[in-house]
Amino acid sequence: MLLRLISLLGLAGLCAIAWLGSENRRQIPWKVVTWGIGIQLVLGVFIFLFPVTRDAVVWLSGLLNGLIDAADAGSRFLFGPILVPEMGTPVGPAGAGRWLSRALTPPFVPVAGDRIGGDNLSMGYILAFRALPQVVFFAAIFSLLYSLNVIQPVVQFFARFFRWAMNISGAEALAGAANIFVGIESAIAIKPFLLRMTRSELCAVLASCFGSIASTVLGLYAGYLRGVFPTISGHLMAASVLTIPAAFVMSKLLVPETDKPETLGEVPAMAIEEAEQQSPMDALILGALDGVKMAVGIAAALIAILGLLELLQMIPFVNFDVLTGALFLPLTFLTGVSLEWNELWASSVLIGQRLLKTAIPPYIGLADLSADGVISDRAMVIVSYVLCGFAHIPSVGIFVGGLSGLVPSRRKDIASVVWKALWAGTLATLMTGCIAGIYFYEGTAVLGR
Repeated sequence: MLLRLISLLGLAGLCAIAWLGSENRRQIPWKVVTWGIGIQLVLGVFIFLFPVTRDAVVWLSGLLNGLIDAADAGSRFLFGPILVPEMGTPVGPAGAGRWLSRALTPPFVPVAGDRIGGDNLSMGYILAFRALPQVVFFAAIFSLLYSLNVIQPVVQFFARFFRWAMNISGAEALAGAANIFVGIESAIAIKPFLLRMTRSELCAVLASCFGSIASTVLGLYAGYLRGVFPTISGHLMAASVLTIPAAFVMSKLLVPETDKPETLGEVPAMAIEEAEQQSPMDALILGALDGVKMAVGIAAALIAILGLLELLQMIPFVNFDVLTGALFLPLTFLTGVSLEWNELWASSVLIGQRLLKTAIPPYIGLADLSADGVISDRAMVIVSYVLCGFAHIPSVGIFVGGLSGLVPSRRKDIASVVWKALWAGTLATLMTGCIAGIYFYEGTAVLGR
């Protein structure tokens, strides 16, 4: 009960932190804050407590897990059953926990094991052959669904609801709703309005990009935790929905609206590029090709970033895991993850690592620590919600470049607000962790075990 109370108070604490960094502390967007938090609290009831909708999350997890298995089937055909084993074969990154605990010995972090949910891993979980093909497959599937006009009505529904509830502009509501399914590509939906968007709107659009995940990487993240958290796929999608109102709350606290947005009071129709007006088969193939580019980009970024960090770790007395873990320790405490030092610190290290390393290494470490019993189910659920986002420095260049490419004349405006947006997205993901902490209790069926 005490931890759930800390999670509840954490919502106010995170808002206060955002307000302290506001560009105009006298102008508090009360409607955005109250409705944004209220929406999350209500959604949390449906996700964690209400039996019908909680079962719906489980059903959604099963559907998404089926897509992950289908992606494995394609990978297995290309790479063979040794590299991509059949379902039922224990999977997990061999030695994944070592990078987490190598530099952090007790009493800081307990030593993690070498598996996720099983022993005798044959050749182990090789990310390039197991996770990256899922990015290709999910990109193809969602491109197909977009061409069949399945995604657009859902996006419009969320956009209208966010605009009505929080009194934000239609364009930023539309971009936020689109971010539930895609990443920076969501900006294409509001391309005609980007040129005249206010500074506050640009921050909100970027914050929703940083705070949510694209559907194309959902399978990538879910694949790591399925062994210890079978319903993780549905909860990652739920976290994406929760984070959008949280991103609006944090961005409007940091950069309050001082002008009148062009689309205030209405939700515009989604802009569609001519290249997107294609047949379903074309959409499937082109989506897969886009997924290939994304998978290669992910692989390249991981090689460059992790290699650079490993090089920097050679500097005496410098450990970025310790530094970012310490930086995020107070924020991690506000989520109500734990009162035990080792568990709190391990959780903070994982959350802090995302800032520099992207969410992939922390998700691998989270699954490994959970499998070894280092952290509790409560901590695993909360941290998995917090990590569900692109709130890390490697995304800054991607989002600035993507948005600036659509409106080159506003590159300076976008660059001037991007760090505020990154901070807003980071606080938004921590807020979703608070929501998970409020409603999670031991013995729940949420984990799907």
